[in-house]
Amino acid sequence: MTRPLRIDVEGGWYHIAARGTERRAIFKDTSDYRHFLELLEEMTGRYGVEMHAYALMVNHYHLLIRTPGANASAAIQWLNVSYSVWFNKKRNRVGHVFQGRFTSVLIDGEGSWALNASVYVHLNPVRTGLYGLGKAENRAEGKGLSVLPGREELKRRLKALRDYKWSSLPAYAGYEKVPGWLTTEELLHRAGGVDAYRKYVNSHVTRGVDPEGLEDIRGLCALGARKFQDRVKKLVGRVSQEQPSRKWLRRCVDVEDIIRVVEEKRGEAWKQFSQRHGDWGRELVLYMARKRSGLTLRQIGEKLGGLDYKTVGKAVQRFEKSLGSDAERRAQTRKCLNELSLVET
Repeated sequence: MTRPLRIDVEGGWYHIAARGTERRAIFKDTSDYRHFLELLEEMTGRYGVEMHAYALMVNHYHLLIRTPGANASAAIQWLNVSYSVWFNKKRNRVGHVFQGRFTSVLIDGEGSWALNASVYVHLNPVRTGLYGLGKAENRAEGKGLSVLPGREELKRRLKALRDYKWSSLPAYAGYEKVPGWLTTEELLHRAGGVDAYRKYVNSHVTRGVDPEGLEDIRGLCALGARKFQDRVKKLVGRVSQEQPSRKWLRRCVDVEDIIRVVEEKRGEAWKQFSQRHGDWGRELVLYMARKRSGLTLRQIGEKLGGLDYKTVGKAVQRFEKSLGSDAERRAQTRKCLNELSLVET
C-alpha cells in the first residue's frame, strides 16, 4: 500500500515489513514458512545482508536487517518476488501475493534503537492475539493505569512467545541453535548477553507494551534520535524548517499510492475526476499529498499533471476548511489516511 521513501545506506539498519494482499495469508502451511526462511538465508549470501531478527506471521512478516552494501531495496525486492513466484506456482495461482510495496524504516544504529527494534519484531507473535489486549489496554498498561496480569496469564504469554517457532527469538533466548545466516552477536552484546536479552523481552511481555519509541512504527521513514533524523533529512534533500522533524519523517507516502487509495474509496478512476475543479476526490488527493508525501506544493503540482503550486495550495486550504463542517468528508478522509498504513499487528 504505502511506500516510505527508499533510503539505501551503507551499514544502515532497517525494519522491513510486508503483508499479504487484502491481508490474506502469505504462510498457509509449514512448508511456506520453511521456504521463506530458506530465501532469507539465500538473501544474506546473495546480497551480503545481515539478518538480525525476523518474525513470520500468518499474513505478514517483520525483519530487522543491516546492509553493509547499501542494498536493502534490491534485497527485499528479490525476496518478495522470489517468494511470490514460488507461492503462486505451488498453488497454481496468479496475481499478487504481497499488498503493495514493503515498508522500509531506517533505524538509528547508535544507542538502543536497533536493540529495541529487535524486541519489537520478536513481540509480534503475542502483541495482539495472544496478549488479549486492545490498543487502549496496551497504552493503559504501559502507563501503569491498569492491573498487571496475574501469574497464570503471564505464564501463558511467556509460553506463547517461547513456543512460537517462526521467529528468531528462540535463537536469541538460547532455546535453540543459532543458524549460520542469523546474526545475533551484535544485539546480544548490546543487551548484555543472552540472559539479559531474554529478561528484557520478558519485561515487555509482562506489561504488554512495545519498547519506548516503537509504539507506532508504521508509516515512518526513519526512527532514531534527533541528530539521526536531521542527518536523514539532509541525506534525502528534503529539509523543511516549516515542519517539525518527527512529523516530516512520517510524511513518506508516494502520490501514486494516495491516488490509488482515493480511487478505491471513490469508486472512480483518477483520470475521471482529476480535471473536475472543486471535486472532493481531487482535492482529497491534493490534501493527502501535502500532508503525507513530503513534497512541496510545486512538486505535488508537477506530479499531478503540471498544476500550478498556487492552485494546489488553494485546493488544500479549501479542502481543509471543509473538514470542519462536513462530517461525511471527515469520515472519508480518516478512512483514506487509515488505509495508508501497511502492517497491522
